[in-house]
This record gives sequence, C-alpha cells and structure tokens, in this order.
Amino acid sequence: MNTSPLPHAEPRIPDNLPKHRLSVVVPMYNEAENVEPLLERIHLALGPYPWPWEVVLVDDGSSDGTPNELERCAKKYGSHVRVVVLVRNFKQTAAMQAGLDAARGTVIATMDGDLQNDPIDIPRMAGRLLTEDLDLVAGWRKDRQDGLWLRKIPSRIANRLIARLTGVQLKDYGCSLKVFRASAIKNVRLYGEMHRFIPAWLATVTTPKRIAQEVVAHHARVFGQSKYGISRTFRVVLDLVFVYFFMRYRTRPGHFFGGIGIALGGLGSLILTYLMALKVFFGESIGTRPLLFGGFFLVIAGIQMVTSGVLAELLARVYFESGITKPYLARPTKELSDAAGWAQTPEHHE
Repeated sequence: MNTSPLPHAEPRIPDNLPKHRLSVVVPMYNEAENVEPLLERIHLALGPYPWPWEVVLVDDGSSDGTPNELERCAKKYGSHVRVVVLVRNFKQTAAMQAGLDAARGTVIATMDGDLQNDPIDIPRMAGRLLTEDLDLVAGWRKDRQDGLWLRKIPSRIANRLIARLTGVQLKDYGCSLKVFRASAIKNVRLYGEMHRFIPAWLATVTTPKRIAQEVVAHHARVFGQSKYGISRTFRVVLDLVFVYFFMRYRTRPGHFFGGIGIALGGLGSLILTYLMALKVFFGESIGTRPLLFGGFFLVIAGIQMVTSGVLAELLARVYFESGITKPYLARPTKELSDAAGWAQTPEHHE
C-alpha cells in the first residue's frame, strides 16, 4: 500500500556507479506520521540501488509516538534500517552528529524526516559525488515550498551572507539533503547549532573546489509542523560569527583577539597619554574627567581580549574536538558486523 503523500516518481540510478556503501542519515523529532511514508519513499528510491545501503534514523528525544514508529518500521523493513534513540532532545545538530557517528557507509547522505526532502535525488547526487571526485554535493531547493516572509526571504539573506563570509559559494545552506564522502565529513565535529554551516566546516578540512551543489526537489509539509521560526535568524547571525572566526583564525586565534585587544588597548593608551601630557605640561586636573575612566577601561578591555578571549575559545574547541565528549547521549544499540545490516540487490552481493 502506498502511504507516501509525495508525487509518484520512478527511481533513477546513474550508470556505472563506482563501488561503495551508502548510508542515509535522518534525524527526526516528533515526526511520527512521517516515519512510514519516509521509509517507503527511501525504499522506492534505493530499491534498485546497485551497491549496499543502510538507513540510520535518529530519534532526537521525541515526545510523541516517533520512537515506537521507528522501532516498528525498522522491524518491518529489516536490519538495514537502524534506529538511534537519544535520551532527550539534544537538537538537530547533535542528532545529525549521532547519525554520522553511527553511519558505516563510505558515502553518507543526510536529509530531514519531514518529507520535504525527496530521497529520489540521492542516487543522482551520490553519482555526481563519486564520478566528479567531490567531498560534498549539497542540495539546492530552487523551487522551495515554504512561506515567503518567514522562511524564504530570511533564508536568502542568510545564504548570501554565509557565502560572502565563508567563501563557500552555495545558494542554499539550509537544505538538509546533502551527500558526503565519509572520509571528509567524519573529520568534522558538529555541535551547538552548526548543522546549517556544514559546508563551511567541511571547507576547513578540504578545498571548496570539492564542494558542489545540485538542484533537488522540495515538497510542502503534509504532516506535523515545522520546528523552526523567525527566531532562528538571530541564532544564525551568532553562529556565523563563530564559523567565520574558526575558518579564518582557528590555527591563529591570537591574531583575531590580539588584533581587537591591541586596537582597544592602543586607543586607551593614546587617551591616557594625552591626559598625562595635560597634567604634566599644563598642570590641568584630570582626576574627575570621564575621559580618564574611558581610557582606563579601554586598556583593561584590550588586555582581556588578548588573554581570556583566546583561552576561552581554545578551551571550547579542544573540549569538543577531543573525541572524548560527544554532544549527545544515545541509548545502547545492537552491534552489527561490518558485513551485516545492508540492503543490496541480489546481483551485487559482496
């Protein structure tokens, strides 16, 4: 029975796909009605796929029936459908990282679980990734089915700003449908709300020349409701500052904070020098002048920027990149051998 609300489409598999294993990672939060239609659509798209593939579904601490639906559908479809259950809602970036950690494929596709992304596009994107020797093919929702004022316009502004500051020229940073080379994406650790900037983070471990975009289908939401509002725009701006810093100054943070600190301290020093000259050469009283306090605090701010700012940013980065601490906590899952838990067509058994 066809339960998918998406329009019917025949799967299209590129010819002569190089040998690989494909993992499809889908974070989900309160999407119980979308679980079965999503898996049906994935199996329609990848049923004739010539190489082994798996689906990694991550429940991000849902409060509805999503975990039960995931377990039921995983049993229905088989061991190649794997479920990772986070103990609470860690947000989309942590759920994405959990799925990437669990994925075993040499090629990894990510997508949303709300049926707005279409897995029909995955084989074409994977084919381009492999044949053009890329590290990322990002989806571009050219005909986006979302509200104009609350979604499209803020997204366009954010995309242009991100592209300008990061140097990674993509037209749609917010599309979750992406296909990665596993050897590249597994060198990037995601935390906070950095899933929007995955292409920019990836550019820190590879060259932007190995990042491309592909026009993909985008459908209007049918079940459930969006988890995002206009408030995310402000978070994007703050995250963008963070991304810009680490893309430009990750290996030399002292240049960033030191530059600001020297500017502030230099201005404060000029003010204090001016006041000292007034006191020494002209005998003027400077003890009650507001300028004295301004110069003093500018010098202190400069020193703080050079010291505490650098230390705080470095410690935060070391904390998350150490590999010891993960930005999520998941329930234990059954361990699979490397050869088990893959869907594959009969003529392509390994």
